[in-house]
Formats: sequence, C-alpha cells, structure tokens
Amino acid sequence: MPTKAEVKSLKHPPKLKVRRGDKVMIISGKDRGEIGFVAAVAPKEQKVLVLKENEENPNQPLPLNAAVKHRKAKRQGERSVRLRIPVPIHVSNVMVLDPTTNEPTRVGRKREDGKVIRVSKKTGTEIPVNPLPEIG
Repeated sequence: MPTKAEVKSLKHPPKLKVRRGDKVMIISGKDRGEIGFVAAVAPKEQKVLVLKENEENPNQPLPLNAAVKHRKAKRQGERSVRLRIPVPIHVSNVMVLDPTTNEPTRVGRKREDGKVIRVSKKTGTEIPVNPLPEIG
C-alpha cells in the first residue's frame, strides 16, 4: 500500500470506485451506518465529501462527517453561530449502495461494447451514473 505522500506524487492518481452522485453508506467513523450521496471526489487525496438529503429544506443538504466551527458575532445585534462544515472522508470508509437491494456492496468493472461499466459484486447488476440531486 503506497503512503499518502507517494499517492500525491503520482502523475496519474489511482482510479476510484466511487463517483460523484453515488449513493453511499459510511461504514466507519462517527457517522457509521448513515446513508448519503457523494458531492465531491478528490482522487489524489483519495477522499470524498458526503452529504445527506434534508427533508425539511431540500435545497440545503446536511453534511455527514461534519466539523463544528464557531463563528463569533462581529457587530452589535448579530448572533454567534455554530456552523456544521462537511469534512472529506477517506474512500475506504464508504461503500456504494447496490441499486437493486439498497445494501452496501463492493464495485467491480466490466467491459461491455467497448465501454467500461461499474458492476455490483453482490448482485452483478450495473451501477448507473447518478446525477447529483438538485441543490438550489
């Protein structure tokens, strides 16, 4: 397993099995068991940003693996705020959900008609490329 410094120095970073828009489950850490979608992928750092859909306000998703940042009031009449900022999580700590069973699965690749498609290892079904949920 290459070290983090070796991965960063590679000309072509390793191909990740997780893509933007994928529905994933966090399998370790403080938000273990939570289901969300991948908002951003950083292949060089091997990290992903996972957000969860907000039922109360669909235009503003909730961050998973969030850090709390305290912002002090700067003017009179302004209130101090605790902000939840999403922190990237390592790719090894998330698993893609199978589209048919909605359970976590490993991802394989298969060449079909000259194209490489992602396949669920559990059921063998194709994992479609999901667009990101609309955030306004």
